[in-house]
Amino acid sequence: MSTPPLPAGPSTKNTNAFFLQAGLAFGVALLTMVVAIIFVPVDPWIRAFLALGTLFLVTSSFTLAKCIRDSQETTQVVARLDQARVDRILSEHDPFRSVA
Repeated sequence: MSTPPLPAGPSTKNTNAFFLQAGLAFGVALLTMVVAIIFVPVDPWIRAFLALGTLFLVTSSFTLAKCIRDSQETTQVVARLDQARVDRILSEHDPFRSVA
């Protein structure tokens, strides 16, 4: 007996407007930080230190977002596999079959 198809879960796809808002917010935040570093009245070595700190913050933010996304995707796949196993066991179970 074949297993029934898995039920479609809630859609987790972001809308284009949300994606645009997140991209614009990131761009504005990065741009304002770069402008602030350029125009802050300090020595060049302090400016370079702030620029490297900003670069490190940006790259680590992307890495953290990727790790969270990968962890969430792994959890969803495991849950779907577990649900498929339960569905298969339930479809094979016959409550009226005699035990002997």
